[in-house]
Amino acid sequence: MGRVTERRKVIRIRDGAVSERPDTLVAEEPLEIRLNGKPLAITMRTPGDDFALAAGFLVSEGVLGSADELQSIVYCAGATADGSNTYNVVDVKTAPGLVLPDITLERNVYTTSSCGLCGKASLDAVRTTARFPISDAPPVRLGTELLAGLPDRLRAAQRVFDRTGGLHAAALFSEEGELLDIREDVGRHNAVDKLVGRALQDGRLPLSRAVLLVSGRASFELAQKAVMAGIPVLAAVSAPSSLAVDLAAETGLTLVGFLRGASMNVYAGEHRIAVRAAASQG
Repeated sequence: MGRVTERRKVIRIRDGAVSERPDTLVAEEPLEIRLNGKPLAITMRTPGDDFALAAGFLVSEGVLGSADELQSIVYCAGATADGSNTYNVVDVKTAPGLVLPDITLERNVYTTSSCGLCGKASLDAVRTTARFPISDAPPVRLGTELLAGLPDRLRAAQRVFDRTGGLHAAALFSEEGELLDIREDVGRHNAVDKLVGRALQDGRLPLSRAVLLVSGRASFELAQKAVMAGIPVLAAVSAPSSLAVDLAAETGLTLVGFLRGASMNVYAGEHRIAVRAAASQG
């Protein structure tokens, strides 16, 4: 299996002084995901948690919803012409009898923000395909002070970021602020898939009492992944996209952006955030 980091030579220039030194970089390699032996998708990822990544990807595609629907995940031997195993191809086998959605190699599904359907069609696709409608009852209730402390806790838990400065992270927190799980990857969507895939493997879906925090912007794709896992709250340290806000409003997802220190913007699902109490103190 590939390493999480690799070393490369770099010319360092500081205040006019030039030196040569090795630098630690985050590794990036392709991962091909096969479904029951047939190629389905290729994603660029940081090696590690590959089985969880594949499982989480299939949750977001509406293929998997519980651990008993997953028969096995294996690396494919003979993935190259000489028969060697690159550990960059995984095959996911679903349980016998599982009815699969219509997913084709043309990728005419809704998952990525760079292709597929757009606008209202994307929103409709998620709403009609979601296995776990957001139904936290009673609703998760979060104080602004609790939310404000999550990014620092996420950053403190990023082990590989400290060595490379080049990784995104996603973390799951309980409604009490307990860190449940964290994953890092060169792609923020992969980090979320790794979280969701691990939850599926452990039989913890839907994540109906969890808060998902991502180290970056909140795209439609990330909002979609939260909804497909039944997560009621998505928070991001940067901006959301317009379609992410539309999806949140459509599905009942609480969406928080620009979560930095004591400041944050609540774009949807404000009933889960103690915003009035925060306003009265301001």
